[in-house]
Amino acid sequence: MARGPRKHLKRLNAPKHWLLDKMGGIWAPRPITGPHGLRECIPIVLIIRNRMRYAKTFREAALILREKNILVDGKPRMEPTFPVGFMDTFEIPKVQKLFRVLYDVKGRFTLVGIPRDEADFKLCRIQKVLTGEHGIPYLVTHDGRTVRYPHPDIKVSDTVKFNLKTGKIDESYSLTTGAPVYVTGGRNCGRIGRVEAVEKHDGAYTMVHMVDAEGTKFVTRIGNVFVIGKDAPVITIPGTQGIRPDIIKNRELRLRAIAKRGMVQ
Repeated sequence: MARGPRKHLKRLNAPKHWLLDKMGGIWAPRPITGPHGLRECIPIVLIIRNRMRYAKTFREAALILREKNILVDGKPRMEPTFPVGFMDTFEIPKVQKLFRVLYDVKGRFTLVGIPRDEADFKLCRIQKVLTGEHGIPYLVTHDGRTVRYPHPDIKVSDTVKFNLKTGKIDESYSLTTGAPVYVTGGRNCGRIGRVEAVEKHDGAYTMVHMVDAEGTKFVTRIGNVFVIGKDAPVITIPGTQGIRPDIIKNRELRLRAIAKRGMVQ
């Protein structure tokens, strides 16, 4: 029986949302232990090499990171397999580019450009609210942060606006009717809508009913819901506005794209 941490990951067992090439070899970069789980993150080397095309090989990406050219949540990261996840800020100072890591409507990680003032904070979902030694209350966020002495009104499933410079909570948003939310898991991952109702079931999952900007209704578990504001989103959202097209509309978009490619040729 093997002992110790696993250091390898095969491409076939890697998360599908990494979008690795089928002929890209046997192995995939395994994320190190960090703020996000293996299935809820993407290694920083895949963003630099596969998504942004700033490097051709793993070694070139490692050299870029070694010079502290990439900032995640305002801190330079030099480990090529550092896990980057939902709501993280991704900054490249030398080219003056700022992004936030979000999901698209197909549940895949996407980089959304953000202004400078938005890079100073991130939204964190509350996973636990506990009382530690000597009666000190603290909370744990979705990215592993621990904040002591939170406001007593903050509870599990709420979202806090965390200041990356001061390390303090600036604002909190509750999961209430009418609140804008982002779905981070399940078959509706990547969709954005507003809360219509929260349906509680004793001994089962609490379900959240939502409606998107086009009036389409959908339901998911409360653990997959991420509040992104009070009355309106406080972050820049993708251009699709989190609206997933139905089968007919998706077919029309594909035909339109094929026709456009034919006109270009």
